[in-house]
Amino acid sequence: MDDFNACVLPMRFVLFAALGLTCALPALAADPLPKPLRLGLCAACHGETGMAQMPGAPNLAGQRLDYLRQALKEYRDGTRNVPLMRAAIGPLSDAELDQLARWYSAQVPQSQAAAHP
Repeated sequence: MDDFNACVLPMRFVLFAALGLTCALPALAADPLPKPLRLGLCAACHGETGMAQMPGAPNLAGQRLDYLRQALKEYRDGTRNVPLMRAAIGPLSDAELDQLARWYSAQVPQSQAAAHP
């Protein structure tokens, strides 16, 4: 019985340590994104969390990063001819557009009822 306890106790320790790390690592790895400095430009219509604040504005929460990044560049550069969007993001750099795309792609979509209580 002593041989059994000598083997099982260290195995339990390793198992509990591995289980604890498995549970803790996702929380440690998920550094929250800082709010982009230019978020206010977008939030007026699309909401700070990507849930539209006005009719006709699309929800951006949870959209694919590559899609948002490309769409923002196309609005800025005039490839997508939407004067309101071009005026809003025209002066933004690629780095600022990337911050906005990362922010909105990381947001979790909500139901419209939850977004507008």
